[in-house]
Amino acid sequence: MSPIKVLVVDDSVVFRELLVQNLSRDPSIQVVGTAKDPFEARDAILKLRPDVMTLDIELPRMSGIEFLRKLMPQYPMPVVVISSLSDKVFDALNSGAVDFVAKPAAVNRSQLEDFIQNELLVKIKIASTAKISNIKKTVANTENQQLTTAQKNLIVAIGASTGGTEAIFSVVKDYGVDIPGIVIVQHMPPGFTQMYAKRLDNECRVHVKEAQTGDRVMPGHVLIAPGGDKHMHLVKVGDGYQVEIKPGPKVNGHCPSVDVLFESVARTAGKNAVGIILTGMGGDGAKGLLAMRKAGARTIGQDESTCVVYGMPKVAYDIGAVQYQEKLSDIAKRTYAVLNKM
Repeated sequence: MSPIKVLVVDDSVVFRELLVQNLSRDPSIQVVGTAKDPFEARDAILKLRPDVMTLDIELPRMSGIEFLRKLMPQYPMPVVVISSLSDKVFDALNSGAVDFVAKPAAVNRSQLEDFIQNELLVKIKIASTAKISNIKKTVANTENQQLTTAQKNLIVAIGASTGGTEAIFSVVKDYGVDIPGIVIVQHMPPGFTQMYAKRLDNECRVHVKEAQTGDRVMPGHVLIAPGGDKHMHLVKVGDGYQVEIKPGPKVNGHCPSVDVLFESVARTAGKNAVGIILTGMGGDGAKGLLAMRKAGARTIGQDESTCVVYGMPKVAYDIGAVQYQEKLSDIAKRTYAVLNKM
C-alpha cells in the first residue's frame, strides 16, 4: 500500500520542521512538501498532488479559510486544519476541511511531538479515507415537519465523529421547537464544543448549549457533551430526564463516547427514544445504538452515499443496530416520522 502523501502548510518554520520530522517517522506517511502561505501551497498542490494537506488557519497573504474557499471548488482534497482555540475552525469545516486538531498551547517539544504522534497522525489517516464530494451535500429539507404525537418523555440521541459538525448542523437545523429534547456526542477537543454549541444556537430554531450536570432534557433544546475527559449520561429525574457529566476512561478511544451516551439512553428512556448515528471513523456508538434498538428505541443511521467517513454508521448497520438508513438530508424527516408513530 502506497504511503499517504502529505503537504504541510504553516507559517512557522519551527513548527513546520517539527511536523515534517514527526510525521515522517510513520512509514505510512510521506511528507512530499511544505509551504508557508496559500500561494506556495497552491503551487505545491499542482506540482506534488498530495493526498492530504495540513493547514494552519492564521497564514500570511491569505487566511487558511479564504484559501479553502478558493481551493476546494477547483482542487477538492482532504484537509486537516490545525487551529488554536477559535471558532474560526468551524468556518474552515464549513469551507470544506475534513477535520481539525487543536494546536497545543504549550511550547514543550515533547508535548508537541506527543500531539503530532497521537492526534494529528490519526486525523491525517482518517482524512485520507474521506469522501470529499460528500462534505458539502447538506441540502436543507424545506418540508414543514411537525410533531403530532402526544407522547411525553420522548428523547433524541445523536452521535458523530469525522464530518459530524456539518452533518449535525444539517440535521438539527431542520428540527422545529416542537422536537423532543436532544442529547449529542460529537468527538471534539475541549473548548471547541462550547463554541460549536453557540454557533448552532445562533443558526438553528432549537436552543443549543454545551451540557452541564443537572441540565434538563426539554423539548426544543439540544445538549452537546463537552469535549475533554468526561462522559455524558442520561438519567431519570422525577417525570423527566437530565444529564450527568462525569469523568471516566476512554471508551473506543473516545471521551466523551457515543456508546456511553447511547447505553445510558437505552437504560433510561428505552422505547421512548430515537437514536441517530452519523458520519465518523471507527465503531463508537454502534453497540450503544444496538442496545437502544433492543430496548425498543427507533434507530436511524446515515447512509454511505452521504457520509464523509462511512465508519460508525456502517459498523452499526452491520451489527443490526440501524432500523432506518437514510441520506443526510432525509434524517430530520425520518426523525419526525418515527416520533409521530410513538
